[in-house]
Amino acid sequence: MKKTIRKIVLLMAAISLTVNMTGCGGSYEPDGNTTADRSSEWNSNHNTNKGTVVDGESKFSGTYYEDYGINPYTKVSEDSQSTFALDVDTASYTKVRNYIEKGVLPPKESVRVEEFINYFKRQYTPPTNDTFSIYTEIAPSFSRKGYHVMEVGIQGKEVSFAEKKDSVLTFVIDVSGSMNMENRLGLVKESLDILVDQLGENDSIGIVVYGTDGRTLLEHTSAANKKLIKEKINQLEPEGSTNASEGLSLGYKMADKNFRDNANNRIILCTDGVANQGLTDAEEILKTIEDYSTKGVTLSSIGFGMDNYNDIFLEKLANKGDGNYFYIDTLDEAKKIFTNELTSVLQIIAKDAKAQVEFDESTVETYRLIGYENRNIEDKDFENDKIDAGEIGAGHAVTALYELKLKEDAKDDIAVVKLRYKDPETNKANEISKTVTNSEIKNDFYSATPRFRFINMVSQFAENLRNSEYSSLSIDKIYDFLKNEESKLVVRDEDREFIELVRKASNIGSNKLRE
Repeated sequence: MKKTIRKIVLLMAAISLTVNMTGCGGSYEPDGNTTADRSSEWNSNHNTNKGTVVDGESKFSGTYYEDYGINPYTKVSEDSQSTFALDVDTASYTKVRNYIEKGVLPPKESVRVEEFINYFKRQYTPPTNDTFSIYTEIAPSFSRKGYHVMEVGIQGKEVSFAEKKDSVLTFVIDVSGSMNMENRLGLVKESLDILVDQLGENDSIGIVVYGTDGRTLLEHTSAANKKLIKEKINQLEPEGSTNASEGLSLGYKMADKNFRDNANNRIILCTDGVANQGLTDAEEILKTIEDYSTKGVTLSSIGFGMDNYNDIFLEKLANKGDGNYFYIDTLDEAKKIFTNELTSVLQIIAKDAKAQVEFDESTVETYRLIGYENRNIEDKDFENDKIDAGEIGAGHAVTALYELKLKEDAKDDIAVVKLRYKDPETNKANEISKTVTNSEIKNDFYSATPRFRFINMVSQFAENLRNSEYSSLSIDKIYDFLKNEESKLVVRDEDREFIELVRKASNIGSNKLRE
């Protein structure tokens, strides 16, 4: 697939901030702001790509996002294949939700459509004997006459809590001054308390913290010692600047020292992502993380906070660490991640998972993958098992939506969907496929399943928020549809909460179509 030309707002220079940058050094005023210089100057010794600081309509300062662009329509006659790495991160949705809850629309760079879509559960049929099953559904577009939307769903096998591997977790906790803002450290403590409660005597936990310096707070101990572990966590107080490099280095050394075969060996990083000390070469720390991941130590990035927040840093760390990236804005979100989805978060069932959809030129005129701009893979690399792709946890479902322009009187197959992944135990590559036939096309949008219709509205909302030229519904119209169909569409509490979120976004004032 021809790749979108990306506008780099900021790459990894964001983790090489000067000590005078907002939020990690300096003293705090009663309104939560720092007296440190609110500057967006980068360390003069770092020469990677530079960009602008995104201010979230000027209410939140010092937030860093990367603009990956927007996938365009592609003519099948010029390029019939679309290839991308699977993604189960959800941080973009929860971060955007927090913006809206606080009364402002998010920076468009903060919106990653696939993370909106994958936040909401999809009831795909789980595989019976294989690791994955493939689901497809196609129906006319609700808002673009003459177009269709095709859903591609990948469902991973379930692993019960009783069947999950033992976990060797190393908490790496940011206790720098910026974590004092908005009670970030308080929410970290409450969130980790929930996680500790889910673990048993065969699991172990070690703790590293970092402010101006990194230090070991607790050597690995059985999770049965819950009282001791929680006491260590709850005694933490904000301090100093942010030496993320030293904290991560100590955390990985501890994880390596306590590595256990046939276990989930994982770093749990809790931070706002701002690093203003100890990092002079972003690529060096990323290479270290990548090296450890090949040895079996993975990393989950858990983000906290609004302004003074580095989304780029946290996403890159999770990608290189073969883990996932979440954003926690409420205690309910922490419960969702660390209770309902814990096995999916910790236990990987597939490495370097990627999908390739090959469209039939006799049936499809043009296609557009909605989202996944930062997950694009060269078509020729689909069978190259050395290419880094996505890691999928037990029970995870991944959804992608395509917008298609079909040819008139098309009667042949529409596409072949292929999934390729490596077994995490044997490193052996496996591939499965499914053909999408013309007979699967629904007569109209309302003939599609309720979940298909709901997910389509989620994608439309994200497209609107990111100012996509392909956005075809105002937020008002999205809300009207959801509210009218609520009884048919809502499956879980988060679905109903989403409808309310759309209403709030509408009230903020983004009611027009994005031109």
